[in-house]
Amino acid sequence: MSETNILIQRVLEAKEDIDLADDLIKDYLPFIRTECAKFAKRELVMGRDDEISIGMLAFHEAIRTYSRLKGAFLKYAALIIKSRLIDFARKEKRHSGHLSLDAKIDEKGHRLSEVISDNTHPQEEMMRSSAAKEEIIELNYTLSSFGVSLKDVVDNCPLQKRTYEKCLQVIRYAKDQKALLDELLDTKRLPIKELSQKTKVSAKTIERHRRYLVAILVIYTNGYEIIRGHLAHMIRREKG
Repeated sequence: MSETNILIQRVLEAKEDIDLADDLIKDYLPFIRTECAKFAKRELVMGRDDEISIGMLAFHEAIRTYSRLKGAFLKYAALIIKSRLIDFARKEKRHSGHLSLDAKIDEKGHRLSEVISDNTHPQEEMMRSSAAKEEIIELNYTLSSFGVSLKDVVDNCPLQKRTYEKCLQVIRYAKDQKALLDELLDTKRLPIKELSQKTKVSAKTIERHRRYLVAILVIYTNGYEIIRGHLAHMIRREKG
């Protein structure tokens, strides 16, 4: 089997297996960095330049959306990476300085910045803080493809305790439904009817807080380990 066919086979298998997708991204990180550097017209540093994180997300998107009809995978991936970098550059130009670590994510007043504060050793704290900030930057970029911003999350956060509990009910159900989360990523639409039927939460309530629910569920799709761990702790605490 040729190298090209081997790559295509790996891509097709990775579409259904997140671990295989992660391995593919790691193996082709030099390709991703090269494509990002060509766009940025400068050398990029892993962990410092947002373009690389965006390139990795775009490469994963290419894996999920690829078919043999789209030709050579790497050529297709390069187009997706360039497109997402263009989107990011335009958004940064429009909303420079908009991202805030003080954005509240629920009616209890919890903030995204809370994910980077704990009682670890100073060196560990610094590494954790940097990783959390990278996650938040990636999250903000991913949410933009849904037409959602962190500000929208704050604006759509449930204010009434009863409504907040209903939203948690939806989140607890949906976060463990792989097919539902895959559909959310592919269609960029929240399956409100299904969620309402499965959780007995009214479609009106889900629709009213759609942007909030989309943001939380996107966090549960892939990566965002620090943010997701913080949310899981919050949900367990509220349930208790």
